[in-house]
Amino acid sequence: MRSVGYSRFGAASDVLHEEDVPTPAPGAGEVLVRVHLSGVNPSDAKARAGTRPGVTKPAFERIIPHSDGAGVIEAVGTDVDRARIGQRVWIWNGQWQRAFGTAADYIALPATQAVPLPDDVSFEVGATLGIPGLTAAQTVFGDGEIAGQTLLISGGAGAVGHNAVQLARAAGATVIATCSPSAFDRVRAAGAAHVFDYADPDLAAQILDATGGQGVARAVEVEFGQNATLLAEVMAPNGTIAAYGSGKEMEPTLPFGPFLFKALKIDITLIYILPEAPRQAAIARLHDALRKGTFQPEIDAHYPLSACASAHDAVMTPGRNGAVLLDIA
Repeated sequence: MRSVGYSRFGAASDVLHEEDVPTPAPGAGEVLVRVHLSGVNPSDAKARAGTRPGVTKPAFERIIPHSDGAGVIEAVGTDVDRARIGQRVWIWNGQWQRAFGTAADYIALPATQAVPLPDDVSFEVGATLGIPGLTAAQTVFGDGEIAGQTLLISGGAGAVGHNAVQLARAAGATVIATCSPSAFDRVRAAGAAHVFDYADPDLAAQILDATGGQGVARAVEVEFGQNATLLAEVMAPNGTIAAYGSGKEMEPTLPFGPFLFKALKIDITLIYILPEAPRQAAIARLHDALRKGTFQPEIDAHYPLSACASAHDAVMTPGRNGAVLLDIA
């Protein structure tokens, strides 16, 4: 089968190479999926570049990247219902702690990680539901229902943030989002009631004014370290900061006093290790929103498998409007 992979860390164009490798066979409890689309995420590009703290070399001799994807089950291993053959599915954790992900014609993986794709949902959408979809659902609904609450979503134009805006608005929350001015219209269209420039020096005052001085009950935060001081100002007492990223400041200094006297909760989400029960709840949230038509992930660009390096560069380029996909089938 065709695949793209790397054996050392480095720039995408230097280390990603096409290679024909044997098609895997599904083991016990596994399914073999013919990949139609592979979802490319910033975490894939960061892992390939070797930027994860303390990691000095790839964990496997050769890595086929990407955890997300969508396709059709073509074979099953023992202990898997043969009725699943021919089923359309979307994939999560395809390459998490495993050598071979979805940047290939086929992937064999545990059957539970191939989720039946609703009939009226495209492979294109399915390939975005893993990291950006589940992260959005978990950070928005990690403590349950949000109807009537005010949520602050930073990075509302990013793949996770844009998903989160849609999900929160459809669930009855008032959404305040931050992004760059060029994305204001997109984020408003997704359902944000208030959209502010993340770099505005008066941002805290604008957010508090939008809440009538009450503060926000829940924040979905992509840059926790950079925004810790802002969050201390704008959160309501007993609020929750659902943080899924802090790339610009990985060793944040927290204003502990303001956090303490508001009794703020920091809820850090790493979607790869989400326990089974909340994962299934997040999957159900995504499927329900898709069924109701209140959630539509945006796609920024498609690339052929042979242009995987360009896709990695694209997913790390600021200002993109949605997910980056590799066309496999």
